[in-house]
Amino acid sequence: MNNPVKLEEAYKEFMMNFPHGVPDGIIKVDLKLLNDLGLLHCDELSDDNDPEEFPHHFHVIETPDKVTLFNDQFGVWIVPKIIEEIPTTFVLVSLVSNDHPKLELVFSTSGIYNTPKFVLKVLRYYLSEVIDTEEAISSIGSE
Repeated sequence: MNNPVKLEEAYKEFMMNFPHGVPDGIIKVDLKLLNDLGLLHCDELSDDNDPEEFPHHFHVIETPDKVTLFNDQFGVWIVPKIIEEIPTTFVLVSLVSNDHPKLELVFSTSGIYNTPKFVLKVLRYYLSEVIDTEEAISSIGSE
């Protein structure tokens, strides 16, 4: 989807029902989750990783209230908020199908996990998971 207007409309729809419209609830990033996802390896979190190695290419729109990443496959919104005086980042991930984004998951980071490095690591993991799931679903349908 390369239409930022439609993407903004979808974001507004998602936020009207937030957090109740989130398919599986908001995934909270913490030490247990990072360990479960296999993201605690020293090489995964080292500062030597090149941010250019992010496996997806996105267009970026930055506004005062959020950063929107989008391409033909995904719409992603990175939304900073202050919740009970704690800086928190919500990341909404949607899969674009038939030129319409469908909200797949939302995760949040706060405290020591609320850094760009952690947000991008977790985002990269979940984008890969969504792609793998979609490929598995389509392979089942083609059998």
